[in-house]
Amino acid sequence: MIESVKSTKFVISNVTMIAGDLIQSEIPVLHLSDHVSTALNFFDDYKLSQIPVLGPKGFLGLIDEDIVLDAPVNFHIEDLKNSLSKERIFDEQHLFDALSFFKNGKLSVLPVVDKDDKYLGCIHSKELLQKACEWLKVAEPGGVLHLEMSIVDYSLAQIAQIVEGNGAKIVSSLCLPHPNNSKMMEVLIKINHDELSGVIQTFERYEYKIVASFHKNVCQKGLDDRFDSFIRYLNI
Repeated sequence: MIESVKSTKFVISNVTMIAGDLIQSEIPVLHLSDHVSTALNFFDDYKLSQIPVLGPKGFLGLIDEDIVLDAPVNFHIEDLKNSLSKERIFDEQHLFDALSFFKNGKLSVLPVVDKDDKYLGCIHSKELLQKACEWLKVAEPGGVLHLEMSIVDYSLAQIAQIVEGNGAKIVSSLCLPHPNNSKMMEVLIKINHDELSGVIQTFERYEYKIVASFHKNVCQKGLDDRFDSFIRYLNI
C-alpha cells in the first residue's frame, strides 16, 4: 500500500495547445470527381497512409491507401465514398485529444475541422510527435523514471512531493494505459537532476514499482525504450 505524503501545490503554465495550432495546409486533399490515379500519385508523392476527401459541403472523410490500391483502375473517388473513415478533430480541441486518434486509428494524418465541419487542414503524426517531445522536455538535461501503479493509487501530487523531497523538480510527466491490465497505468516523469539514486530509494520506500530508470551512470534494461513506449502508444 502506498503511504500518503503531504500534498503539494502545482502551477501549470497557461500555454495554448489546441488542434488548430498544428494544422498543415500543404497536405493534399481529394475530391469525389478525382480519378483513382490522382489518389495513387498523392499517396506516392507525399508518403501518406490516408488522404482527406472533400465534397460540396466540406469534409467527407479519409480514404485509406489500401482502399485505393484495390480499386478498379477506372474508378473515381466517388465510387469509394462508402469506404471513407470519419476521423477528424475540431480546431478548438486540445492536442491531447489528437493523441487518442493516432493511437486508436493508426493514422498518418488527422483532419481538423471547425464547428461547422469546414475542413481547415490536417495534423501530421510526425508533427504531433515532435510537439509531444516538447511537452516531455526530451532535449533538456535530467533523468527519467518509468513508474507502474494501479489507477486508484495514482497521485501526481504524491509523486511530485517525493521528487521535491529529494531537492529535485518534475519538468514533465506522461500517463500511459497499461498494455495488459486496464486497472493499472504507467507514468513517465522527467526530473531536472541527472542523478536520481535518492529519488529512486524514496519511491521504493513508498512501494512504487519502478519499471525502468535513466540517469547519470545508470543503464538498466528497457531504458532506451522509455520514449519508444510513447511512440508505440501513438502507433507511429
